[in-house]
Amino acid sequence: MQNNKFPQDFLWGAATAAYQVEGAWNEDGRGESIWDRFSHTPGRITNGDTGDIACDHYHRWEEDIALMRRLGLKAYRFSTSWSRVLPGGRGLINPKGLDFYDRLVDRLCVANIEPLLTLYHWDLPQTLQDEGGWENRSTAHAFADYAALMVKRLGDRVKYWTTFNEPSVITYIGFITGEHAPGFQDPRVAYQVAHHLMVAHGLGTQAIRAANADVNAGIVLNLWPAEPASDSVEDVAAANKYWEKQETLFLDPIFKGHYPPAVYNMVGPNMPKIQDGDMALIAQQLDFVGINFYSRHVISSTGELKEIEGSEYTEMGWEVCAPALRRMLVKINSEYNLPPIFITENGASFKDEVSADGKIHDPRRIDYLKNHFIQTRLAMLDGVDVHGYMVWSLMDNFEWGLGFSKRFGLTYVNYATQQRVLKDSGEWYAEVIRKNEVWEYHT
Repeated sequence: MQNNKFPQDFLWGAATAAYQVEGAWNEDGRGESIWDRFSHTPGRITNGDTGDIACDHYHRWEEDIALMRRLGLKAYRFSTSWSRVLPGGRGLINPKGLDFYDRLVDRLCVANIEPLLTLYHWDLPQTLQDEGGWENRSTAHAFADYAALMVKRLGDRVKYWTTFNEPSVITYIGFITGEHAPGFQDPRVAYQVAHHLMVAHGLGTQAIRAANADVNAGIVLNLWPAEPASDSVEDVAAANKYWEKQETLFLDPIFKGHYPPAVYNMVGPNMPKIQDGDMALIAQQLDFVGINFYSRHVISSTGELKEIEGSEYTEMGWEVCAPALRRMLVKINSEYNLPPIFITENGASFKDEVSADGKIHDPRRIDYLKNHFIQTRLAMLDGVDVHGYMVWSLMDNFEWGLGFSKRFGLTYVNYATQQRVLKDSGEWYAEVIRKNEVWEYHT
């Protein structure tokens, strides 16, 4: 295989999220979040797992930064816990919570690792949920205040600020299927929440820039391309319709300033209340956009195909199809006027076990990452402006509704002892970063 060299300033990194790794759920003044409440509710999480301890990153952050240095990461994408810095969601600040992120960012800078900070990765303070959560428009204003607070404290060192991670997951999985916190199943509420998330993104972007004009503001969207099962006119039309219904709810308002007609048709009477000026507020010019990619939907005229003959599947039941990433990047690049792109999450869950030699051999993950890196490079050669790549995840962690049953990490975590062991994929990724090119892996 020909080597695939990346641009010199390409940001290779890894990603985590606060609730998935931090633990210390009720220490040092942190308030309760909706994920604390949700995971403590019997029957909600696989095996009754919670994020109470998770990877204990709150206490082991120095060890984890040493791990990042061993990997040679150029960037680290993480989220801050809103309820750790504002236990009630607004008002009274928790100094110990802010100090934790201050120390983390300081040490990242010392290690020459670029911090990419996500303000909201699904963990709304429970007090705000008790007031209606994202269905209540005032939560969007509370979010803007939180954004301003964080930028004022960390904006001298953190250049890249993301308002939201995956608003579509918050909407669909939190409010339609109910598999994520707060666990509702109400389409009417869901679409009002979706709109208020977008309003909060607009207000948050303004607050970020008002607090520090020199930082970069963006958002992270997860996109699952819808690809036709065949070249037939019917399958192609069905795939296009699926994409418009499922994936443009956030793309179009942010980058075109309106909701797409397909969404109006789909949502019908559940269309949210939209105030004058909302769409202009949502469509703030962004400095970057993060794209999370894991798999694709394969659509025929009769519906979605759940199994594709000859395809490999991860432990999540997601098809492995790296070329779909390139096709999707080229598609959105041609259809939207996008700012620079970061791949902010990409990775795979496989059944990792410690072998007799004490190592974790995960060749399937290496293969997955290698092929997605190559397809990203090809998309860049097609003209897509990709500036960096954050592998999900730095370490095995609390996988939301699935608890600790799925492992995505470059690093294996023994949850009983909190020992971290770099997997073969981590060793391989360190070499990719060092060489700044994708190289073939041999066992």
